[in-house]
Amino acid sequence: MSDWARRAGQAVAGFTSTASKRPEAVFGGAGGPTHTVRTEGARVRAADGRLLLDWTMALGSVALGYGHPAVVEAAERAVRDGVVGPLPPTLEVDVAERLGAAYPGAERARFFKTGAEAVQAAVRLARVVTGRDRVVCCGYHGWLDGPFTGAGVPPAVADLWTPVPFDEVAAAAKAIGGGAPPAAILVEPVVERAPSAEWLRAVRRLADGSGAVLVFDEIKTGFRLARGGAAERWGVTPDLAVLGKALANGFPLAAVVGRADLMGRVEDTWISSTLATESVSLAAAGAVLRVWETTDVSSHLAATGQAVLDGLRPLSAAGGFEVAGLPEMWFLRFARKDAERAFLLAMAERGVLLKRGAYNFPSLAHGAAEIAATLEAAAAAVASGASPAAPERTAP
Repeated sequence: MSDWARRAGQAVAGFTSTASKRPEAVFGGAGGPTHTVRTEGARVRAADGRLLLDWTMALGSVALGYGHPAVVEAAERAVRDGVVGPLPPTLEVDVAERLGAAYPGAERARFFKTGAEAVQAAVRLARVVTGRDRVVCCGYHGWLDGPFTGAGVPPAVADLWTPVPFDEVAAAAKAIGGGAPPAAILVEPVVERAPSAEWLRAVRRLADGSGAVLVFDEIKTGFRLARGGAAERWGVTPDLAVLGKALANGFPLAAVVGRADLMGRVEDTWISSTLATESVSLAAAGAVLRVWETTDVSSHLAATGQAVLDGLRPLSAAGGFEVAGLPEMWFLRFARKDAERAFLLAMAERGVLLKRGAYNFPSLAHGAAEIAATLEAAAAAVASGASPAAPERTAP
């Protein structure tokens, strides 16, 4: 165990404040790098000195590459200008206007620090608008009470949320019609695969028919699948959308955007936080929006991801994995946990960082050299015996 890992185990509850970055969450157990000291482009410097080519992109919160110059410059300028103040910064207005031009139906915007917080705001708005309480949901929507229904969540709160399977229209229709009319239908447009041609149109139709507010959770898909996210890509406009992660290229910012009449109902409840208008993250988002206005980011992400998937598929049988997901957000599905852990650790030993059980994300900083290095490492990892042939063992 490294000194940093030992200290983290003693000082930070649960090893890290981001549970998805724990060693067991990344690799399936101990053995890989545990902390970073620097990120730049498509690479990260681990605390043990190793330089790793990274495909996790900070759980998808980075699409332009770590430390993109335009984002860094904008953030540094905002730091020099004071970060926060007693009145809202002009940056808030500028970024809201740019979001309105970028995302379908985004007539108004409201900013937050995290995606989970923004989801709660969208749900509260839907409840204010409809006078209803229940939420029909599909996908992952954060750790706060309601979307998360595990230990510590009162049953009375959990009972207000009705989960439905992804891309199953009949199940969604049954859930929506089988209880109290919902305030919101909250869906991730992509859950491990692209939606069918009917799914997003169906939830739009079901929302209209039930009087519910349709909310797209585009935390992962916004500013990745397209500038206007899944709404743009598949041509279905929600009433409200939640954006985050790549919106500010790693800076802590999320947003709820949507129809002006719905967004205006924020005046009928209380949705506010002190640092929602912190200017550094807003400046970063402004820079991200300008890059998207001048660069075909989505085409680069799609082509880069597709090249990796095409190169990994011939290795999948010998490696004991299935290549799944979309080119812009792909993952490897292993039949055996020990094979997954062995492969991921073998990749890290060869300088490539992948995430277990979740998406890996191409960025604007990934190019031909990064693709080649990844596929070379994968071929070597499979050839080394990091495969289902390894004996089953319990990850520490």
